[in-house]
This record gives sequence, C-alpha cells and structure tokens, in this order.
Amino acid sequence: MVTPLVLLTENQGICRDAKTGPRREAMTGGTRAAIFVYAMEGLENMAYVANAVSLVTYFYGYMNFSLTKSATTLTNFMGTSLLLTLLGGFICDTYLSRFKTCVLFGCIELVGYALLTVQAHFSQLRPFPCKNVARDKMDQCEAADSGQVAILFTGLYLVALGTSGVKAALPALGADQFDEKDPKEAPLISTFFNWFLFSLTVGAIFGVTFVVWISSNQGWDLAFGVSTLVVLFSIIFLCMGKSVYRHNAPKGSPILRIVQVFVAAIRNRALPVPEKSEELHEIHDKEVGMENEILARTDQFRFLDRAAIVSTASGTSPSITPRPWRMCTVTQVEETKILIRMLPIILSTFFMNTCLAQLQTFSIQQSTTMDRNLLGFQVPGPSIPLIPLLFMFILIPIYERIFVPLARKVTGIPTGIRHLQRIAIGLVLSTISMAVAGVVETRRKSAAIQHNMVDSPDPLPISVFWLGFQYAIFGAADMFTLVGLLEFFYAESSLGMKSLSTAIAWCSVAFGYFTSTIVVEVVNRVSGGWLASNNLNRDKLNYFYWLLAGLSVVNFGVYLVCASWYRYKKVEVKQLGSSAGDDEGKA
Repeated sequence: MVTPLVLLTENQGICRDAKTGPRREAMTGGTRAAIFVYAMEGLENMAYVANAVSLVTYFYGYMNFSLTKSATTLTNFMGTSLLLTLLGGFICDTYLSRFKTCVLFGCIELVGYALLTVQAHFSQLRPFPCKNVARDKMDQCEAADSGQVAILFTGLYLVALGTSGVKAALPALGADQFDEKDPKEAPLISTFFNWFLFSLTVGAIFGVTFVVWISSNQGWDLAFGVSTLVVLFSIIFLCMGKSVYRHNAPKGSPILRIVQVFVAAIRNRALPVPEKSEELHEIHDKEVGMENEILARTDQFRFLDRAAIVSTASGTSPSITPRPWRMCTVTQVEETKILIRMLPIILSTFFMNTCLAQLQTFSIQQSTTMDRNLLGFQVPGPSIPLIPLLFMFILIPIYERIFVPLARKVTGIPTGIRHLQRIAIGLVLSTISMAVAGVVETRRKSAAIQHNMVDSPDPLPISVFWLGFQYAIFGAADMFTLVGLLEFFYAESSLGMKSLSTAIAWCSVAFGYFTSTIVVEVVNRVSGGWLASNNLNRDKLNYFYWLLAGLSVVNFGVYLVCASWYRYKKVEVKQLGSSAGDDEGKA
C-alpha cells in the first residue's frame, strides 16, 4: 500500500500528491516571489545610497554651493524623497496595486537620473567647478545660475518622487507574499523584513564602493549614467516576477475613511458611548462588508466610538447599511485609532534620523580632510559609510539565524523581541554613536592644530578609519530601528492601509532630515556660528555632536513613555463566513 505523501516546497506553494500523481500549480507568493522584491530593492538602493552619500561633494565641488548649503540641499532632498512616500502609499492603497505603483514610480526615478546624467555630461549646464580651489577663496567661485540650478533640482526631485513611491509600495508588496493568517507563513513576514534590509544593505555596499569610485575617478556623468541603468534593471527584475506575485486589491482611500470617522463622531457627540461593543455598528456579513479582517474595540479614544453608534433617529433601520458620513463600523473606528496611536511612536524616532543625517553630511566632509590611504589605495571619502554597511551585512544574518531563535525560546514571541523593543535598542545605540563622533572629531581637530594645518587643504595625518567607530555603532542602530519601524507599522496597520503605514515608517527618516536642517540653522544662530565656516578645522563640530548625544538621551525618555502607552491592535479574522479571535498584541 502506498502512503499518500504531500511534498510542499517551502514558501513556494508547489505540491505533489504521490498517490494522485500529477504535479499541480498551487498558490502564488512566498519566497520565490519575494526574491524579485529583494532584487529591485538592492538595485534601486544601490543608486539611491551612492548618491545620498556623495551628492554633498557634487554640490560643493561642482555646483559651487557653500558647505552649509550643500549639506542642507542634500538633507532636504533626502527628506523630501522619504516624505513623499505618503503619496506613494496613498496611491497604492487607493488606486493602484503595489506592483503597478512600483513600476510607475520606478520609471519616474529613471527619468530623474537621466536628467542628472545629461547635466553632469555637458559643462555648459553647470558652473565652472571650484573643487581644487583653496578653502579661503571658495567665496570667489562662480555661482550656478538660475537655469543650472533649475535643471539640478528638477532631476533631483524627480528622483525623490520616484524613489518615494518605490519605498512606500515595495516593502508592503514583499510582505504581502506571506499570509499573516497562515500560522506557517505569518512568522516569515518578520524574516522577510530582515532579508529586505539585507538586500538594501547589499545594494548600498555596491553603491558606496563601485558607483562612488566612478564618481570620484571617472566623472559624475558616468556615475549618474550607471545609476540610470541600475534603476532600469531594477524595474525589469520586478516585472519578471509579475506572474508569481500575490497582488493586492486597492480598498479605497484610507484617509477618506479616517475623515468619515471624525465627522460621524462629531455628529454623534451628544449621544452617550455604549459600554457594550455589541451595541456598536459592525458588518459581519462578508458578502456585504467585503472585509476579511475585523478589528476588535479598544478602550482608548472612546470619543471616536460615537462614530459607530447605531442610530434610528432619521428613520433608518439599523439593518440597512447607513451612509458612511453618519455611521461607521467598529473596524473603521479602530483603524483610525491605530493611526492616532502610531503618531507618538513615529514622532519619538525623528531625532535618531537627525543624527543619521549628520553622518551623511558633516562626517563625509570630515573624511575629505583626513588621510584616506589604505594599502596604497586612496579611499573615496563618500565610501566611508561602507563601514556600517559591512557591519550590517554581518549582523543581519546573525540576528535572523541566531538571535531570533534564541530569543524566541526565552520570550515565546515569534519575532524574538517585540517591535517596540527592537526600536528602543536602536535609539540607545544611536545615542552612543553621537557621543563617539564627538570624541573622534576632537581628535581630528587636535591633529590639525598640532601640525599647523588648520587652514591647509592637505589631508591631516590622521586615518579616516577613525570615523569607522561612529559609523559601525550607528549601523547596528539602523539595523534595529529601521526594520523595527517597517515591521511595526506593517503589522499594526489594518489591511486597507498597509502601504500608507509603511510610508509613515519612512517618514520618520524624512522628518529626521528636515529636523537636521533646522537643528543646524538654530545651533549656528544660538552658538554664534559653531558650523558657519567652510573650514571644519575652525568649526566646533565636536560640540555639535555632543549636543546631539544629549538631546538623544532626552528623546529616548520620550520614546519610552510613548511605547509604554501604546496598545497593540486586536484582530478578528473572518474566513468563509466564520470568524476566529486573535489578539496580535499578545502574540
């Protein structure tokens, strides 16, 4: 007698029944679909990060911007590219599938890089570069005219718009390939986000080595050209996996649903809030509600519960679906509450990314003043961020393969530790990184003074790899916090706003960059010009780093208060007309 044997290829949904015989195609999604997501993320991030770490030298040496303007232009660009993820997330959840959003915005990013390539190639489209002029004569350089600046900013912000849509939709597209209602696939969502960060890191490593080397040695036109080709191939790779994706169906505007809750709650403000959840409006009929997730009522923000009060004052029977501006479902109300609860978490993580912005601006400028020789090879200054990337490259597999299984045995939590705990670890590490940065900068300035090189354009006799300490610690911080935020917002959001919630996670980084611009300006005014000079050897950058470390301690205290106040969502999942309770907050 032959025993039926069912072979299931892990995460790929292809099975064979040894008794019935023929192989059959089963579900889409799983790891084989996520591979294409990893490929696009790695390639797209290769171009994005390469320019993020080196554009400040392009602005300063080729577009003749001042040091401060170069730094603020870069942080504004980075902040805008991440803030616009809200637009991509909104389009994703409301109008287009995540796949179509990635393709559309990827093409926009492609056009932006192409425009930057053209400007870098034709000298008449930019000013005469002052990259080799002495620091004390930089003010005499010819400034870029309005037309040249317009071309630069058009290309930059097309790239910003394009990458924003990709960053909003791509993580959610990958996570969608694993069913959070399936006990076997649900833990793999956390695994996906870890390997998503790994692919992002691999792409960044190639970006800050290969692409940055090209920009430093072969020309910016070729570097932008490579970025253009890389983004093109990322779009092609994503399209190759179209047939195996699990595609989401847009569920309408989450913003509109949230506004409806506030309007309905205001209209019902005179009514008492029912104590029993059964007295509030909810759609349990799958044919009518078209929902496969019902959110259980929570006791926070009870005033919003008035939006779901069943009212017959207008003569409408409670059994008839009401107008959405007068009566909402409990799920719709809880969706709004989730967003409100998330806001303090995202606000308390802004400052860490303000610190990150300093490593991508001032620390890059520090590297250009130091000895960059490594075994006879001159390391490009913008390639210094390779240090945290290599650190992350090693740490992510260790975290996924060793730390998570061990922590899971101790805590019983599928992800090892909770998302908010993971974010907290990253905030602590970022604080340490800023303190170390202050110590390293003090040592660098001491070398300039000791060797009478304060105003010299020559490299100081101190190795650039001293910057590796602050970069390595911050790399570990980023590994904990970035993935923690992405996974937290994806897991805690409702089905109708997964992409928008992922975009909110990126907005933490965006506002960090914008905050950086404000912090630099405020510190310059209050301190009398700690960072006002074009000469880092005369600036007081070490004081600035220590100030950031102190503010990070305060920020961490605020985060602890917000995290302790947060309530994890409670989900009831319907399947084929039946429902089963599941408290995700206790999982």
